[in-house]
Amino acid sequence: MEVKGRALKSIQKYVREKFGHEGFDQWLAAISTEAYMVYSLPIDANAWFPLKTMLIDPMANIAQLFYHWNLKDAAWEFGRYSADFGLKGPYRLLIKIGSPQFFLQKGAEFMSAYYRPSTIETTEYGDGFGVVRITKFPEMDKTIECRIGGWIQRALEINGCKDVKVEITKSLTTFDPYTEFKITWST
Repeated sequence: MEVKGRALKSIQKYVREKFGHEGFDQWLAAISTEAYMVYSLPIDANAWFPLKTMLIDPMANIAQLFYHWNLKDAAWEFGRYSADFGLKGPYRLLIKIGSPQFFLQKGAEFMSAYYRPSTIETTEYGDGFGVVRITKFPEMDKTIECRIGGWIQRALEINGCKDVKVEITKSLTTFDPYTEFKITWST
């Protein structure tokens, strides 16, 4: 399973901004040698990296160091930041002018481009609600689910939605047939 370099760039930037150079250096000292070699240098946004060693394990180190081992909150916050980081320029304009339903359809396609192999699809949507399912994700982890949930929440806020709630109702990590996000919002 692989993750796009753009996702790693957002982690690298976030740790520097949120925890400063000292926090960034502390985190670099805690991650694996392989991850250190990636995160200590500029990251190629278009390259693909091993998911576990480059995203899941480094996120656990962040949770340990800065979030009192609360991996769910850390991953959710990183997902929100990733939406701000990734949805710039024409993407941000597309998110802002499209309907929330349009975003949910396109957003699922967009997220599939960050993780491979994966299948992420919008299965239901209407006024003020939507359902997104991840049906294929061989190395699913709670970290990834929370990161994607935070990303969806923030992207809908960028779209102009209010009171956005994203709930993970089924999970590949608990042997459900898919991970499911039930999403509600008001406009």
